[in-house]
Amino acid sequence: MRHALKYIAVAVGLMSLGCTKTLFVPGAIAPPNALGYELEPSGDPSAPSGILLFWDDVSDPDLASYRIYSRGGSSGAFGLRGETTSNTFHDNGVPHLQYYVTTVGVNGNESEASNVITVDERLQLARPTSLASVSLNGAIHLRWADNAFETAPGRFKWYRVYSTGYDLDQGLCDAAWQLEGTTVAPEFLASAMSNGVPRCFGVSAVSTEGYESLWSPLRQDTPRPDARNVLVWAYDENAAQAGFRFWDDANRDGQAQASELGVVTDGARTDIDFWIYRDPADSSLWIVPEFAGTRMRLYTQSPLADLTSIDFAPVSGYSRNMIQAAPGYGYVFEIVESATLRYGALRVTHAGRDYVIFDWSFQTDPGNPELQLRGNLPTVSGTGSSVDDIQVVGYR
Repeated sequence: MRHALKYIAVAVGLMSLGCTKTLFVPGAIAPPNALGYELEPSGDPSAPSGILLFWDDVSDPDLASYRIYSRGGSSGAFGLRGETTSNTFHDNGVPHLQYYVTTVGVNGNESEASNVITVDERLQLARPTSLASVSLNGAIHLRWADNAFETAPGRFKWYRVYSTGYDLDQGLCDAAWQLEGTTVAPEFLASAMSNGVPRCFGVSAVSTEGYESLWSPLRQDTPRPDARNVLVWAYDENAAQAGFRFWDDANRDGQAQASELGVVTDGARTDIDFWIYRDPADSSLWIVPEFAGTRMRLYTQSPLADLTSIDFAPVSGYSRNMIQAAPGYGYVFEIVESATLRYGALRVTHAGRDYVIFDWSFQTDPGNPELQLRGNLPTVSGTGSSVDDIQVVGYR
């Protein structure tokens, strides 16, 4: 298990303090020991949102307070930043370069300086070198290279995952990034997302001192509905449940409700995507496109390990021909209704004499070919695509 450990700064001798305002006073309380710090990441590696200082508490009954001094450069005078009775101090905003702490007694005497800490951006971890995604029902599964942890396991704290909207037509990420969450593992499930709404993602690595790395390559992906183990009958066995429609927008509101997706219905309807035909010669079952705007094709010429193997809908090869339902094989549907293009997919898990059982997925976002749902991660192919880093404005 990875643990987040607070960083204790190496002491810097008084020779490095430059011109300070504190001098050792005989009879003053001893200065604090082990001054350390942790930065607060903001999403911008060059501008942390704050710094938390901490040090060993001084157990002296004559202690009145601690004073915190800082300066913005490596030379020049330190100035008073604040005073506290706690052995921690939070400095909001982009931190100064150097800090130290003194003790103040009830008699007003002030100690010499503690060790000095220096905020050094060169301590940032390496950025994650890759980012992949898998579209799910109302979620996106993200996974990335674990190189930040592997190269510095003793200084690794966690990863931060960011997201924003994505313009699929323009190929651009929005500027309003938000934090999705943090994780110590090189994977993350971004959930509670709207199906059919593209999102853009980026990941950074954070050290135990709070230094945030540059972001990973950006990635866009789109959640979409799916379901497992749907049973549809052969038409001459049970016509009332021989048809299937990926999305039946019953209330005509243009929004995909759960009750409108993956509808098993009457095989005699002409607005269904397909129905199941049984060949009287050998009792084999066939998938027959029905709606005038629906065409289909076999995804590959060999069986698939899972529905997740269907990542992107092919751009061509569709027809109105019926295709035999064979266990393990995948089928992709191109559906054009009122000039709007959408894609669906299914993988047959059982094809007997009377009915077919299959898993299906459907992309509600018009024109979006991403179809994959989550499966066993080692065998899953990613969905989504990379986005040029220049398109990110930065998170604030």
